[in-house]
Amino acid sequence: MPNTNLVHSHDPQMENPLVWPILEVLRHQHSGWKVHTLCGHLAELGFIPFLDGCPEKDLFKRNFLMMNALYQLQDFMYPDAWIQVQAMDIQMMNSVQASHHQIDLEDPLRDYYTDWSNYEAEDGEVKRLLNEFWTRYKHFVGSTNGKDMSRAKALRLFQLDDSATRFEIRKQWRRMALKWHPDRDGGDAAQFRVLCEAWNILREEKL
Repeated sequence: MPNTNLVHSHDPQMENPLVWPILEVLRHQHSGWKVHTLCGHLAELGFIPFLDGCPEKDLFKRNFLMMNALYQLQDFMYPDAWIQVQAMDIQMMNSVQASHHQIDLEDPLRDYYTDWSNYEAEDGEVKRLLNEFWTRYKHFVGSTNGKDMSRAKALRLFQLDDSATRFEIRKQWRRMALKWHPDRDGGDAAQFRVLCEAWNILREEKL
């Protein structure tokens, strides 16, 4: 019997927090990565815990989360940059190189790894996992755990009003996060931390 409690396929609101540490790693080293080496590096940084007591399942889940995050990163970096998603050759290319590429929505691998039901977990488990990853990332960037952040303040920071939809909030978060990411020219680590706090408040309300 198929599990009817699985996350809806291709849920655009299920943001994978591994997107951001992967982006930081690729900004420092554009090429020379394979899925397992990139995953190992993120694990060393404390972003990826053991996911399953069965070694084979743990490996599968890590690979799924990595590929899912890479495809998400490819989506919103294009056309400013191109993220090459190949298991044995992951790299980030500049905008000139990106102009020679195009996102293939018919790619069967993309289709598989962007469908959360293939992670073989119930909706609640996936959300718990992503929340855990997000908590790790917040600590990494110096989070204050939202002590001074309210929903109204978060919306103001995102330049949105109370009628903003889930899609609008997520789109604005990614746009502003990319603008202020400390690894970008003109980025600002303090502003990025504040944006992370704002996104965490809005993200939890919109799950």
